[in-house]
This record gives sequence, C-alpha cells and structure tokens, in this order.
Amino acid sequence: MQDTPIYAVGDIHGYLDQLDWALDLIEKDGGKNAQVVFLGDLVDRGSDSRKVIDRLMAGIAAGRNWTVLRGNHDEMFMNFLETGTGEHYRIRSGITWPSERIGGLATLASYGVEDLQRPLKALWKDSLGRVPHRHLEFLKSLSFSLEVGDLLFVHAGIRPECPLGQQDPQDLIWIRNEFLDFTDPHPWLVVHGHTHRPTAEHRGNRINLDSGAGYGRPITAAVLEGRKAWTLTPFGREKLTS
Repeated sequence: MQDTPIYAVGDIHGYLDQLDWALDLIEKDGGKNAQVVFLGDLVDRGSDSRKVIDRLMAGIAAGRNWTVLRGNHDEMFMNFLETGTGEHYRIRSGITWPSERIGGLATLASYGVEDLQRPLKALWKDSLGRVPHRHLEFLKSLSFSLEVGDLLFVHAGIRPECPLGQQDPQDLIWIRNEFLDFTDPHPWLVVHGHTHRPTAEHRGNRINLDSGAGYGRPITAAVLEGRKAWTLTPFGREKLTS
C-alpha cells in the first residue's frame, strides 16, 4: 500500500493560472519535493497551452518529482503536428481537433499561429514553424498510465476486467461509459480525469478529478495516502469520500 502522499492534478486544458494555483496548493501541503501526477489534457480550450507545457517541462528539468500522463487532447495535438490531420477515429461526432468545441485553435493561437480560419493544411505548415520540436518530443514521451501501489493513474479510465498489460492505450485516454458505469472493484483505485463534473468525485472504485477547468471551473488538485483521498483548498485538505 502507498502511504506516502502522492498528489494528482486534473485536466488543465491550457489554463496556466489554474495550473499555478494547483501547484501552489500542492507545495503548501507537501513541499517542493511532493510527488505529483498530472492526469493529461494539458492543451486546448484555454489560451495558455504553450505556457502550460513550458511550465511542466521546466519543473521536470529542475528535478521535480512530476509525472505527466497523456490525455486525448494531447494526443490529438501531437497527431496534428506529425500528420496535419485534425481527425481521430475515436471522435464519434466527426468533429475535428481544430474546432471550437475541441479547442485546438486556441492551442495554435498560444503558439502565435494567426488567421485561424485558413485551410487546415495552411495551419499545419504554419504550426510546424512555430511549435518548438521539444514540445512535440515531450508530447510523444507522455505515458498512458502510472501504477503506484493500490493506485492506478490514467487520463480517461480502463476497460473493466482487463489486465493492465492488455489494455488498449486508446481506451486509457478515450474510454467513457464502459468504465464510468462499472461499479465493481478494480484491482486498484483508479484516479482519472477526462469526463468533467462540477466537482471531484469518489465513486468507490475510481476517483474523477476533472472538475471542468476547460469549461471555466476551478481545477482540482488532490492528495492520496493509500486509498484515502482529499482535495486541496486554500483552507487545507477536504476529505473526498464515496
């Protein structure tokens, strides 16, 4: 069992002020050497995607005990940079990454891409000259999951009753109903984001920390000690119970 505190931060979605607020809460609770897991969706919707990535890369370079997981929005951005496509087979609606709903254009704007109504190919060519290669390499390096004792950190969830080694990585960053509707115990307490709710939720077999930072609501930072969990507030810890 993991009794040493481990901190987790829900979806950031390009809001640097929200990220800094979460980091400040974590440092006040656990100090500068706290182990922190970021649950993915660093980019899209907010205006500071580039600065969010810079902040996380700088922290890791400075030796912070940080793990950044891959979210589906991070993967869509990476795919766009590598291939110029805004589509993904897991988007059932057919909406493309640069759309306002998904928020890719806000990410491009954070890198200085202008005239965002141009054809996709033109946006792609412009992006290649503006997005630092180190950012693409960072996105490509992001893990799909982190297992720590009785805890499993992923962006979206897992396919129930499937061993971790046999999970489809795309499920780990995209899955919803099959995971969210499953109420039996998993081998771990699964800590995830991806599906925004008004506040963090403890569902017994899983904890959802996506509290809607991409939709104008405060980000959530939480601390876990074994299977005990608290959200962090300016007034201290608040117990998160199922």
